[in-house]
Order: sequence, then structure tokens, then C-alpha cells
Amino acid sequence: MNKGFATYFFAVVLSFFVTNALAQNYTEQTLAQREVYKQAFLTDEHAPLKEKDLKDLRFFGPDSLYKVTAVLTFIYDDQPFIIPTYSGKEKKYLRFAEAHFKINGTPVKLTLFKSVALMDNPKYADYLFLPFTDPTNDEETYGGGRYLDLKRSDIKGNQLTIDFNLAYNPYCAYSEGYNCPIPPSENALLIPIKAGEKRFVGTHKKKETLK
Repeated sequence: MNKGFATYFFAVVLSFFVTNALAQNYTEQTLAQREVYKQAFLTDEHAPLKEKDLKDLRFFGPDSLYKVTAVLTFIYDDQPFIIPTYSGKEKKYLRFAEAHFKINGTPVKLTLFKSVALMDNPKYADYLFLPFTDPTNDEETYGGGRYLDLKRSDIKGNQLTIDFNLAYNPYCAYSEGYNCPIPPSENALLIPIKAGEKRFVGTHKKKETLK
């Protein structure tokens, strides 16, 4: 075997095994995060789902192509942005930054928000909110769009990792009676995001009191 070819061959094989190991680790990590997500319903007294409902949660398979590094353009605007909710109420947010990245080669721009109501709560001081819609809504995913939770402390310079495999449904996907923000039109994606949580296949519940 030619020495140069042998070196190239073993490099390719090593790269294959490293890539497979990383993919396997990412898959295991994502699945573990989903179990934590499911269990959170059981510790939230306001959650619409009980243990018997968890079997009706559905997810796309973990796909690292939907884990991206976004470049942020920060927005210095102290004027609250009103986002209506599906219950008819309104919530105030500040536009925090525009996130620029690519998915499968397609340029994407989304706006990150910061809740005015939670700004003074130490528990949520680091919290950023990313609501979005995409062409999978009403078919594979909840028609009202999905959410991502991010942290300011995870921003490195002007870059932030966004993992759509962690996209989740608002409580309105499972039950009436919640004030779920409607993703604004500026966060309506034209490309399908086949990652994260799918449509709930259980029965949509009724609820008398708004949370």
C-alpha cells in the first residue's frame, strides 16, 4: 500500500469514528435533555400535563444540523415591544438582539427577546426568549409555533449557540387557559425546522383559570 494513500486512508477512518462518536454523544445528550424536559411537567404545579400524558409527547430525532452558531447584532432599544398571547392578553418584551446564522446553507435571521416582567427576578435575569414559526406548523408541529430558552451568559463575544433540537411547545399546545405569546411575524421562518418537539398527540385539555 502506498504510504501516502495509507496515511490518507487511516485519517479518513479516524475521522469517521470520531464523527460517529460525536454524533452518538450528541444524540444521547439530546435524549437525556428531553427526559429532563418531560419530568419538569411533574414538578410544575401549573403544568397542563400529568404523568399519564407524557407518553403523548413527540419529538423529531436529534439532528446536529439544527444546532447552529449564531452571530448576534445587539439591539439597544428600551421601548417595550408588545407581543399578544393566544388568550387575548399582552406581554411586554425588549428586543435584545438579532441572531444571524445558516441552516442547510440558507441564511436565517431571528430576533431574541427579553421579558420585561421577568427582568427584576433574579431567577430569570439571564433568560432570553426566542419564539418562532416555520412551515412545519399545523402539520408536523404545533400550529402556534414553538419556543426556545437561551441565556445571556452563554453569549461569547457576539456569538451564541442555538439548538433547535431543544425547541418546545407552549402550554397552549396542550390546554386552554394559558397566556402563550404569539411568535411575531419577524420570527416567521420560511424554511422547515424538523427538530425539537412535534405536535402533541394527546387530547387538548380545557382549563377554566388563566395562568
